[in-house]
Amino acid sequence: MGEARLSCYHLLVLFLVMWMSMRSSGFGVGVNWGTMATHQLPPEKVVRMLKDNGFRKLKLFEADERILGALMGTHIEVMLAIPNYMLQEMSEDPSVATSWVQANVSSYSYTGGVNIKYVAVGNEPFLQTYNGTFLKYTLPALKNIQQALNNEGLESVKATVPFNADIYYSPDSNPVPSGGDFRAEVRDLTIEIIQYLHSNDAPFTVNIYPFLSLYGNAYFPMDYAFFDGSNKPIKDGNNVYTNVFDANFDTLVWALDRAGFPDVKIIVGEVGWPTDGDKNANVKNAKRFNQGLIHHVLSGKGTPARKGKIEAYLFSLIDEDAKSILPGCFERHWGIFEYDGKPKYELDVSGSRENKGLVAAEGVKYMVRRWCVLNPNTDDLEQLPDSINYACSMSDCTALGYGSSCNHLNVAGNASYAFNMYYQVNNQQSWDCDFSGLGIETEEDPSDDECRFPVMIAHGSSLALHGLDFLASIVGGWMVFLLMV
Repeated sequence: MGEARLSCYHLLVLFLVMWMSMRSSGFGVGVNWGTMATHQLPPEKVVRMLKDNGFRKLKLFEADERILGALMGTHIEVMLAIPNYMLQEMSEDPSVATSWVQANVSSYSYTGGVNIKYVAVGNEPFLQTYNGTFLKYTLPALKNIQQALNNEGLESVKATVPFNADIYYSPDSNPVPSGGDFRAEVRDLTIEIIQYLHSNDAPFTVNIYPFLSLYGNAYFPMDYAFFDGSNKPIKDGNNVYTNVFDANFDTLVWALDRAGFPDVKIIVGEVGWPTDGDKNANVKNAKRFNQGLIHHVLSGKGTPARKGKIEAYLFSLIDEDAKSILPGCFERHWGIFEYDGKPKYELDVSGSRENKGLVAAEGVKYMVRRWCVLNPNTDDLEQLPDSINYACSMSDCTALGYGSSCNHLNVAGNASYAFNMYYQVNNQQSWDCDFSGLGIETEEDPSDDECRFPVMIAHGSSLALHGLDFLASIVGGWMVFLLMV
């Protein structure tokens, strides 16, 4: 009996040690926290929400003093990013990189400070749509940042570059993961970056979006985008692929192997599924994908070409109503939480297969329950198209698009939705519900079971729209046409 008790005791101690190790190493799936929103939750509430939901890994797109202050003492592992527009200056002047590191990493790297583990140099700087703008700046900036970290005694903080998955491919002549290679026009430069990452024991970071495979190809097999599909698997030698995430990931694995770096650590910096803005972007699909992803990456099974747990960061934490919609209307709806911190669906981020609900942000204060709608007594609608166009170009009407949550509204409903979004973004100022006499304020909620007319968060003032005025040229006439038909 004594030996049995000792054995059980040792097992308990071993379990506790392993559990503490997993906690301290940030075990679990991470999440991206973007801030391109007109009305943001206070950072303190978001950090509390992260802790309440068990997130121990966080990726930020820029250094924000309030956010970093809220993260102090939390032990949450942070990947802190440098925006693309800063790459040129950092690549040309090492002192700029040093100043950035001192202000945003060194200043917070102490006991009880912020647990910054990675610095992301740029965000998808080799994306094809950038037409090579950042190519020559990325590697020098990466080196200068890592050198600055080392000079500050922060060698354990690793600089990396989050790449879009469009930097690698499989040729048409061999369209399987084992044919993977880097795009010819960036191959040599990418391999230089990989060589530097490898020499510094830093990870290769990639963003993978199965949703975009479905969005960009009408003939893409729907089930293949998810982890529980029943479609015919794809065979690649002895490897069998049942989902596009694994196939995409392993295309990178083979590209790295072909480049001579088969053992480089891979981090999935962004992966997720939107809930609005497209016919395939909805709560049902988002829950199916994200829950399947979490179970998959934490299972330890890995992919056919690389076994083990996959470090991945969900995209994203909260909806961002001021993001560019150039890629699609879904861009503003990637969050697992609404703009106000309310969960969109149940999600178990621990991977334990429990049907758990996410924990909402606490104590959120809203503006007065008041909306702006089309005046039902207005007969002269001549200015309506221009009014809708203006409202949508200066706010967020993406929920009105084809296949989206508010697509079923009639013309009056479309106008009311557009008016209200503009009215809310501008903090419910009475004059922002005029629209040449077409709008009227109301305390009667115009929402229905499918389409929600939001009331914005009350704290603070509306932030700058981060370039929303560019939407006038993007949305323009097609939005008016969409809303009027």
